[in-house]
Amino acid sequence: MSTTNQTFSGEPSTTRIHWFKYASPQTFFPLAGKLIPWFAGIAFVLTIVGVYLGFFVAPTDFQQGDAYRIIFLHVPAAWMSMFIYIVMACWAGIGLAWNTRVSSMMASALAPTGALFTFLALWTGALWGRPTWGAWWVWDARLTSELILLFLYIGFMALQASIDDPRRADKAGAVLALVGVVNVPIIYYSVQWWNTLHQGSSINMTKAPSMAAIMLIGMLVLALAMWAYTIAVVLSRVRCIMLERERHTDWVKEYAEKNA
Repeated sequence: MSTTNQTFSGEPSTTRIHWFKYASPQTFFPLAGKLIPWFAGIAFVLTIVGVYLGFFVAPTDFQQGDAYRIIFLHVPAAWMSMFIYIVMACWAGIGLAWNTRVSSMMASALAPTGALFTFLALWTGALWGRPTWGAWWVWDARLTSELILLFLYIGFMALQASIDDPRRADKAGAVLALVGVVNVPIIYYSVQWWNTLHQGSSINMTKAPSMAAIMLIGMLVLALAMWAYTIAVVLSRVRCIMLERERHTDWVKEYAEKNA
């Protein structure tokens, strides 16, 4: 895209603005490679700090004992499962609307990590539910809608894998991702809309936190660690997708020759 400006001498000058520079796999690929070590390092440091705060500094709960410490993994994983789906749907929607290749590749790269965090939220929830509720699983509104989210991730990946043409697979996956977004607010507000066994939100933006400050800090640090981990892993995965899909292009052949 180019714009034409007037100089002080009255002569027109042309300034080229690369608004969509990083929408190209060729230019996004090296940028992603530079960012991965930074976010991986941040994730490692934040994980160490968060685990230390959550499992060694935070006090024991007077009702649940040390069993409550599962929330330091469970709550951030549940947050990530919803956030990643929204981000994935946004990338998929952008790819569907503007036919940008990198957007669709980012959506594909996000899905496995979103599924991982959804499974982690369900698994840690079961570990917490057994000693506190007396059951590994109940068909509670929050649990059921979170399970549906896992099926949406799996469905998105299975749908894309079942279509040979990447562009058709991206479009079909985008439609499913956008339709599935309706499940995210259902998960979040399920504890308010229905009388469920699951407890309310751990953090409410309209109320002061009911937990000790060190508990809240530990959860937030681990949530940031999961974000940094997600960015590092997704960038690494999208580079692999780019190499696979762009394997017939000159820049991928040159990259392969340099790294052979």
